[in-house]
Amino acid sequence: MGIGGFERRLENLVEGMFARMFRSGVRPVELGRRLAREMDIARSVDVQGRLCVPNDFAVTVSATDDEHLGGIRSQLEGELADAAREHARDEGYVFCGPVSVALGCDDALRTGEFRIDARMQQGPGGVGPGTLVLPDGQRFVLDADTVHVGRAPDCEMVLVDAKVSRHHAEIRPRGDEFVLMDLGSTNGTRVNGVTITERILRDGDDLGFGSTHLRFEAS
Repeated sequence: MGIGGFERRLENLVEGMFARMFRSGVRPVELGRRLAREMDIARSVDVQGRLCVPNDFAVTVSATDDEHLGGIRSQLEGELADAAREHARDEGYVFCGPVSVALGCDDALRTGEFRIDARMQQGPGGVGPGTLVLPDGQRFVLDADTVHVGRAPDCEMVLVDAKVSRHHAEIRPRGDEFVLMDLGSTNGTRVNGVTITERILRDGDDLGFGSTHLRFEAS
């Protein structure tokens, strides 16, 4: 879907009352296009021969535009991060850590002007980036710590699902990858519909725990 999909989502985000705000100022779609360009420009080949691109973005706009964006700031930061992930998938890029986008303002910028500072930021503990996307769209960032999945309150990822065991599964880092392991759950753990006992996770994998499905994103 890439930047094209990002543009379609932003059109829905800024329609109606927000549309009037962007007639003379910076447009969110312009930010997405520039973000993708910054990734293309700054790409470099890592020791494994992969194309590594920035994953940490500071987006700075004028004071006027910052005021206009205030109502959709968190949504826009999320959409820009999603655009970066999708552009990376389309181009075969990899990140060295979780994708982060932060919006800020600079009084020296005029309305409609903006800049994007992009850098590579390694994930905690040196592990590669990984995210679990919940059914409601929220994201749980994986790091160097093992994440336990289940109904028990002591799990890092608590799922309210009667078909999920109290201590159902765990996700642990292994090198620059993440491994999903079933912990003897009653109803089993599935990856892309297949029941597993242990599995290295790949970008886009659908993880099934009882009736709950999470998506794993390696970028």
